[in-house]
Amino acid sequence: MRTGDEVSCSSMQVHIPDPDYTSSERARANFRLAAKIALGFVVLLWLIQLLNGGLDLELQRFGVHPREFAGLPGILLAPLLHGGFPHLVTNSLPLLVLGTVMLHLYPNSAIKVIPAVYLGPGIAVWLFARESTIHVGASGLVYGLVSYIFVAGVIRRDRRAIAASLLVFFLYGSVVWGVFPIQPGVSWETHLAAALIGLALAIALRRLDLPPLKRYAWEDEKDEDEDQDKEK
Repeated sequence: MRTGDEVSCSSMQVHIPDPDYTSSERARANFRLAAKIALGFVVLLWLIQLLNGGLDLELQRFGVHPREFAGLPGILLAPLLHGGFPHLVTNSLPLLVLGTVMLHLYPNSAIKVIPAVYLGPGIAVWLFARESTIHVGASGLVYGLVSYIFVAGVIRRDRRAIAASLLVFFLYGSVVWGVFPIQPGVSWETHLAAALIGLALAIALRRLDLPPLKRYAWEDEKDEDEDQDKEK
């Protein structure tokens, strides 16, 4: 059944955010800021790769080496390094899109989610991944953000979250195959760890970043009637 701007199906309701909040100048400014931050990170990755390739620095050696103490710095550095330009191209657009969505829709959650999906997969890889391998690339960030945004949209009733979840599903739903060890040379351990971290955080932080809901005239009238009844 559909009533006004609120869609209900049995006990499930899709909440409509307050247009004064979502369409405000502040919201538009926040979106622009989110896009600039995401773009800035992608530009940083390209600068690092250009320097790496142009000067033949072989920075990939600073990736995560499982269970080797020399590979511990890779937990911090690996997301900044890539195996080549094709690898970086694959991650660039998803990072721009997902980073913008994450920072715009979930700014308070992003403070917790982004560090977790940046560092967490590297820690898991160092502890549990195959030996004699080097893991590099920002795909952990991609998988963590895909997982968080998709699951957040599934479990929340916010229309914007649902729309973002559907967008991520249609654009990047196929990345689910990357969590399985079926493609040689791909760090499926990073992908799986990041996806699980994103899933867990989407559930744990489901009450953060809830936008104010649209109010209708009849709701205000009801509140006024209740106040009058209390005064009597």
